[in-house]
Amino acid sequence: MLNIKVSFFIPIIIAFFPIAVIARSPQIIAHRGGTGDAPENTEYAIQKAINSGADAIWITLQFSKDGEIVLYRPTELSALTNLKGQVSAYSVHELKKADAAQKFSPPGYPLRGKGITIPTLDEVLKKWPTTFFYLDIKSPDAQPDKLTRTLYETLRKNHAFDRVRVYSTITKYIDALPESIPHFASRDITRTALAAITMGHTCILDDSKKSHDWYGLEYRREVQVIEKFTLGDGISKSVLKWDKEAIDCFKKNKNTKVVLFDINSKDDWLQAKNLGADGVLVDSPAKFKK
Repeated sequence: MLNIKVSFFIPIIIAFFPIAVIARSPQIIAHRGGTGDAPENTEYAIQKAINSGADAIWITLQFSKDGEIVLYRPTELSALTNLKGQVSAYSVHELKKADAAQKFSPPGYPLRGKGITIPTLDEVLKKWPTTFFYLDIKSPDAQPDKLTRTLYETLRKNHAFDRVRVYSTITKYIDALPESIPHFASRDITRTALAAITMGHTCILDDSKKSHDWYGLEYRREVQVIEKFTLGDGISKSVLKWDKEAIDCFKKNKNTKVVLFDINSKDDWLQAKNLGADGVLVDSPAKFKK
């Protein structure tokens, strides 16, 4: 009987309150421009994601040999392109010779040789002056202060401070950012707080601190738990997963925003929506358009 009531109740909400439902929906963020739909971190991918209705674009940044910020993710260029080595070993001019669609693999590699290359952040911000971008710093060997200065100047030149937010799994890059560049809390802070609430039901976040009010992490994340015993360490596997208790902890400050990563199924999207996530990182905006 309960299932019957639920099945009839949901269509009524959608039929009579469509605006409220849409307003509560999390922002659809195209991961690396939509890595499931197009060669990641390319202008081709960004445009395709926008055409598919993505609300914002997540792009990955690295530093070139001549000090330009470019869009690329893996450590090795050979992972996705026809070049070899690290991004930092090449100038922007040399990187423009890369075929960024070389390894994109629908049957027949249809986008090879089509001029899809590695763009610079400056080019992307100029081409899409009203699009919101999440900037994920991945550069493995860049000096944080130098990269930060270049990032600041690129954002200033393109009047882009109000349409970007910076993320990095590398804490030194987050720590080097000035407050004038909007950014997420570090991954370490986010993961530690989520572990405390998930495993110990203890909220360790101080809502009086306003400096970091954006958090991002995978919706579910496998971790190793290390326990200290007299005879040695005990190591066991566990899963950190966002639930209402976790969301309530992070959102003690009403201005806090939470973005959940790796949302690639309808069920996970509905869970993220019901929890009150502000954004979800998806691989295929074309799929979520439906």
